[in-house]
Amino acid sequence: MGKIAFVFPGQGSQSIGMGHGLFQEKERAQQIFRSADEKLDFPLTELIFNGTQQELTVTYNAQPALLTTSYAFVRELEEAGIKPDYTAGHSLGEYTALVASGAISFKDAVYTVRKRGEFMEAAVPNGQGSMAAILGMDREALSEVTSEITATGESVQLANINCPGQIVISGTSEGVKLASAKAKENGAKRALPLEVSGPFHSELMKPAAEKLQGVLDEVSFKQAEIPVISNVTAKPITAPAEIKEKLIEQLYSPVLWEDSVKNLLELGVDTFIEVGPGKVLGGLIKKIDRSVQIHSVSDIDTLTKTIETLKGVQA
Repeated sequence: MGKIAFVFPGQGSQSIGMGHGLFQEKERAQQIFRSADEKLDFPLTELIFNGTQQELTVTYNAQPALLTTSYAFVRELEEAGIKPDYTAGHSLGEYTALVASGAISFKDAVYTVRKRGEFMEAAVPNGQGSMAAILGMDREALSEVTSEITATGESVQLANINCPGQIVISGTSEGVKLASAKAKENGAKRALPLEVSGPFHSELMKPAAEKLQGVLDEVSFKQAEIPVISNVTAKPITAPAEIKEKLIEQLYSPVLWEDSVKNLLELGVDTFIEVGPGKVLGGLIKKIDRSVQIHSVSDIDTLTKTIETLKGVQA
């Protein structure tokens, strides 16, 4: 077996009840969920297990909820002796990757992403920004479209470069609408509006990035024990100053997920473990390279199965 990467989902993968089975069975998980409640001075655990999907999906709830749930599964994998050679996360998931890599404490991370969610919500008034997935167009051609629309005064940029033929754009509601129409005129197969509360990973998030800087300045970062693949550069980073700088840039820069996965493959990774709710990242990775091993750890059953499979391979 080659190298292992832990990959962590971002916003959109949250669901009511996620992590509940783990919480019921594992004391470590209970401690993690309770420490999140304590740090946030908010009943996050109650919201995750018994709230409404609508409330959980609010950015400043979804972000700490996903981080907490994903990290609870990380701890179980670590206890079983499964450690990654690299970590990576999609947008918010990068914070979980940093906790798993030892660059930031869980409590600092859960507080930071709660604030990050608040700043992202506040950056653009509701309804004035949006995002859309553009299918079947390459990034150079789509980048030309977004630049053309932005030049007219309606800001729109590439936000998530997920896999070949799937790119998300983000910007003003009008900018995204115009760019979606133009992309289809220029050969895109489909343009799907996304149900999000703001234009994430666009220039419109710069006010949020400035506020986030203030929070990150109060947080203690350490040298990452395991290299983390940065969303902004798609390259491994370990140094505290660079990690902090890239987290700020990440808010208004595209998530280079396709590039990140390709770089992990070049670094010798052949086994990806998606740790946390959903299977979005596993699906994207398969579209980038069908030959890799992908394990999804999102509940007790998949956790047990993944540990058994990997321990069997390593034995």
